[in-house]
Amino acid sequence: MRTPYLRIKAKPFSKATLIIQLTLGLLAALTIYGFATFDYKEINLVDGIRSTAATIKTMFFEPHLKHFTFLEALKQVIITLGLAFLTTLFGAILALFLSLFAARNLSSNLVSMIIKGGVAFIRAVPTVLWVLIFAVAAGLGSVAAVIGMTFHSVSYLVKAFSESFEELDKGVIEALKASGANWWQIVFQAVIPSSITYLISWTFMRFEINFAVAVAMGAAAGAGGIGFDMFMASSFYYDVREVGVVTYFILFFAVLLEILAGRIKKKLRAKV
Repeated sequence: MRTPYLRIKAKPFSKATLIIQLTLGLLAALTIYGFATFDYKEINLVDGIRSTAATIKTMFFEPHLKHFTFLEALKQVIITLGLAFLTTLFGAILALFLSLFAARNLSSNLVSMIIKGGVAFIRAVPTVLWVLIFAVAAGLGSVAAVIGMTFHSVSYLVKAFSESFEELDKGVIEALKASGANWWQIVFQAVIPSSITYLISWTFMRFEINFAVAVAMGAAAGAGGIGFDMFMASSFYYDVREVGVVTYFILFFAVLLEILAGRIKKKLRAKV
């Protein structure tokens, strides 16, 4: 009598799995190499922890304003919010137009591939690098920050908007084409109305991201706003207590934006 046995099928070769495994292996090797070669003799872990704890205590439990007033700080936050709003508005308008041609169900495969490839390249470069690139022509300041942040916002929103358009039922588009509707009628009568909630959600999400980026650009590109005040407090005249106040300002408005965005999205969705 033959003993029954189980046949184990070999898993098919996957390039994606191989690349992931090689990447993880490389990162593990670099980590081991870093720990093996780094000199830890001059580092005192206990003193480092004590110093960090003392700095955090001073920053967040003893905050105060010395070099600028409360109203001036509030004004700088409003400037940062304005920078985020402006770049989000410009980015959303341009992205809405480009995403209509990037969606495969509304455009040709060639045009869609070119636009998606272009915005993928833009997204691969960090926002701060785009700002510095444009600063070469426009100089450091708010102009370079607006252009660079808008550039990156467009690439982000084109991907989000086009994928929302591609989720539309093909039968709806085919029915409109059969009834004699042209491309613009299809867009304004079917595509945008059915995707409006997604467009609103992605736009508000990008606005929140741009607020955080605008804070960084205030320091990195001299765009002004609360980020520049934080840079001055943390490096030029080094006052960690003032850094704590600025941090509380940023956290407060970040939470406020999240709450307002949630309420506005609910109201808009209820009207749609």
